[in-house]
Amino acid sequence: MSLPATMSGVYLTGHGGPEKLEWREDIPVPRPGPGEVLVRVLAAGVNNTDINTREGWYSADVTGATGESQDGVEEGGWSGALDFPLIQGGDLCGEVVALGEGVSAVAEGMRVICPINQPRPTEDNPVGFEALGSEFDGAFAQYCVVPEGDLFDVSDAPLSDVELAAIPCAFGTAAGLLDRAGVEEGQRVLITGASGGVGLAAVQLATALGAKVTGVSSAPKAECVRDAGAVAVIGRDEVPSADTYHAVIDLVAGPGWGALIDALRPGGHYAVAGAIAGPVVEADLRRIYLRDITIHGCTFQSHAVFARLVEMVRQGAVKPLIAKTFPMREIDRAQEEFMSKRHAGKLVLIPDGIDI
Repeated sequence: MSLPATMSGVYLTGHGGPEKLEWREDIPVPRPGPGEVLVRVLAAGVNNTDINTREGWYSADVTGATGESQDGVEEGGWSGALDFPLIQGGDLCGEVVALGEGVSAVAEGMRVICPINQPRPTEDNPVGFEALGSEFDGAFAQYCVVPEGDLFDVSDAPLSDVELAAIPCAFGTAAGLLDRAGVEEGQRVLITGASGGVGLAAVQLATALGAKVTGVSSAPKAECVRDAGAVAVIGRDEVPSADTYHAVIDLVAGPGWGALIDALRPGGHYAVAGAIAGPVVEADLRRIYLRDITIHGCTFQSHAVFARLVEMVRQGAVKPLIAKTFPMREIDRAQEEFMSKRHAGKLVLIPDGIDI
């Protein structure tokens, strides 16, 4: 197909508030290099990571820095300083429209998704990765370039483009958490933040594995957590039963973290991929080492874990809950509603020129 010279999309111009998001209609359409693929974006999900990156939250300064290092360089991206302007968006559903030199496993016309955190392990860093929409431009525009090896064909999946755009971050993160925690049939699993995108995905996937899930959720959203497969739902302010769960899947952290450790059975596994209630936590270390608790930080995800998830998607074994869609140019409103936490399920952006 003939490609336009420019496209519309959202530039992130620096770390800060929504004023750092700039809608543009003159962004050059990227061209794929060797081993790369140009994808026309059909839909793009909204995630915590978009807002965290915008705000510079990923700075590791334990004093609560805003993303600025001592030498004045902003360090708030996944891997440190970011190149601005940046096109964010790690949740991609798109159509392949152009191939770079040497591409053979992907064909034009394919409908594709990819993991948000694309694995790049090295000898020095076996859990290395690059994040779509952080280390390189992502899906908050009409087109984006993705390496061939990171794309997965979902042309035959029984999900809509909007539903597929809700898969990579939420279900990919959930699949990684459950894999690292070794969740299997018959186990009891506690999932915090269970009404959010990742939480609902974790409930659905853990249930599919045969686990007995208890979700943590506010009362108004408890029914959707049960609908996803949870056998029980407890309130956010409730203390979970001690010495009960084989695994805790945590997306919240915050002041209640110690109670999550206590909720595990001896030999249990705690897996975390979020800290929306606060990243600095406190617990009694004796409750960890004397009971042989294993703690997993879960950001890296292997190609095999995402490939297994894609097979489930293609078989119709998973179905994300979509709360609402927005035109991509209304990203400010979408992120405001996302942060309100009024919605259960995913919010998804639709680029210009795409009808749903």
